[in-house]
Amino acid sequence: MTDHNTRTPLALSDAPVAPATVLRPGGQTLAGSAIALEPLDPRRHGDDLFAVADGAPDSLWDYLPYGPFHERKAFDAWLNANAASADPVFYALRDRASGKAQGMTSFLNIVPAGRSIEIGHIWFGPALQKTRAATQAIHLMIAHAFDDLGYRRVEWKCNALNAPSRAAALRFGFRYEGIFLRHMITKGKNRDTAWYGLVIDDWPSVKAGFAAWLDDGNFGADGRQKARLTDLIAGEFP
Repeated sequence: MTDHNTRTPLALSDAPVAPATVLRPGGQTLAGSAIALEPLDPRRHGDDLFAVADGAPDSLWDYLPYGPFHERKAFDAWLNANAASADPVFYALRDRASGKAQGMTSFLNIVPAGRSIEIGHIWFGPALQKTRAATQAIHLMIAHAFDDLGYRRVEWKCNALNAPSRAAALRFGFRYEGIFLRHMITKGKNRDTAWYGLVIDDWPSVKAGFAAWLDDGNFGADGRQKARLTDLIAGEFP
């Protein structure tokens, strides 16, 4: 896997950081035109999410610390624990076209004092994968972290062997920051972790790239993109 960023590197700095009000996520629906991120509620979302989890290929869970799920009792216990969690804070992804919850995501490693937050525990059901709605979901989370909650750093971490997740991080504008070797043990196996970060300095350009990609004019009558998100984000940088 090759990671690269074409933008100008950020300069190191020890400049003072002005005080700011930083909020914790949770309790609020993040609504977009194609998808809504709803605070996880097992009563509202359980049936939809289990149907997606049970019907998805087992490979969906290869790089996640849980799953596959084919037994409802175990899934419900896992879902209830997630709904009660304060960190991570979980959301169900409701696709507006189908009206169904089609996956989950979360904010985690929430550090208001350092103004840092991570996006993770992402699983998109097959119907949501590689769709405009899936990209909008990530955009809504990043925008919420920076624009609404006051964070200055959003992180993306994944198993270093997870090539699709690493490619997604770059596509979404994150900078590659390195590999943490022997970082954790997941499902009895070693995990080396690839780290990516998106900082407030880069957000205006990344935000503009997302806006251009998500615009209706970027999609033809067949629903296919005209310009790639990677190119639109890169085009905003000097």
